[in-house]
Amino acid sequence: MSAPAAESPRFPVSVKGVVAHDGRVVLVKNERDEWELPGGRLEPDETPTDCVVREIAEELGLAVTAGVLLDCWVYQPVPGRKVLIVTYGCRLATPPVPRLSAEHRAFGWFDGAALADLALPAGYRPAIRRWLDGPA
Repeated sequence: MSAPAAESPRFPVSVKGVVAHDGRVVLVKNERDEWELPGGRLEPDETPTDCVVREIAEELGLAVTAGVLLDCWVYQPVPGRKVLIVTYGCRLATPPVPRLSAEHRAFGWFDGAALADLALPAGYRPAIRRWLDGPA
């Protein structure tokens, strides 16, 4: 009899969007007092691109289209809990007039230079930089 196979790690998936306008990206402030990209949990039978479009509409009232996949990384928001973060570049489909949902404490538009001074998980920075530096 062989030894049981080691169980693969399983993480929840959170799909985030980098939404840029006039050289700035929109961020939301979470309950841990961190700035983060808008987005959220992937629902059963939902594609990642549908997820990010839905989540941004729910969290900020913004209509977007999901573009290119920018990055994937594993984040540990609190000890013992890991989440697979998937980020997409998103284009605004309507004028950028966000409204804040009850899910977050604040939102703001930040240029690349302002990101260095924010409490922002480091894993978001490469995706934001790729989208701000590339065709948006």
